[in-house]
Amino acid sequence: MTVAGLAIDASNQCPIVLLRDPSGRRQVPIWIDHAQAHSIMAGIQKSGPIKPLSHDLMIGLIEAGKLTLERVIIHSIDENMFKAVLKLKEAFGKNNSEQNSDSFLELEASPSDAIALAVRAKCSIWMLENIVAETSIAVDAEADEADQTEFRRFLDQVSPSSLISHLKHNKSIEDEHFGLEGPNSNPKK
Repeated sequence: MTVAGLAIDASNQCPIVLLRDPSGRRQVPIWIDHAQAHSIMAGIQKSGPIKPLSHDLMIGLIEAGKLTLERVIIHSIDENMFKAVLKLKEAFGKNNSEQNSDSFLELEASPSDAIALAVRAKCSIWMLENIVAETSIAVDAEADEADQTEFRRFLDQVSPSSLISHLKHNKSIEDEHFGLEGPNSNPKK
């Protein structure tokens, strides 16, 4: 996801941060407060304020603690409130060969704080697919219509037996890739 911009909700004058999916076809609006909007905008514009904002201080503390912000993940929505996590990683020097590439520290954060930190750290913003599907709005209706037309054309040309064969083939490749032993087995740990 990328920050597509900030907007103001005309009905209540509340700021909204707009996150755009990688395809550029869908946006997720997240309502935030004015202070968070200011902080996100300052991070995007990279125009350092006269005094550092809270998120600038947080990035400084992350770096002083020899950590890097690898990514932020917006992972759920509960009672119309998004939830996010910061994925931090120990920042090792070039001479330290003991770095564990799978070792992350996770901290819960509000999405607006996570986004404000992500724009400063220039790290990626992720959102789970089901959250995007549940909360996004279309921004490229023509492309969505073209995809639907293409899918309908595909369905008109495919027979049930070739579709079943295709699905079985993909399932066997997936099982092999993830190390599954049989149809009811769990992934190996």
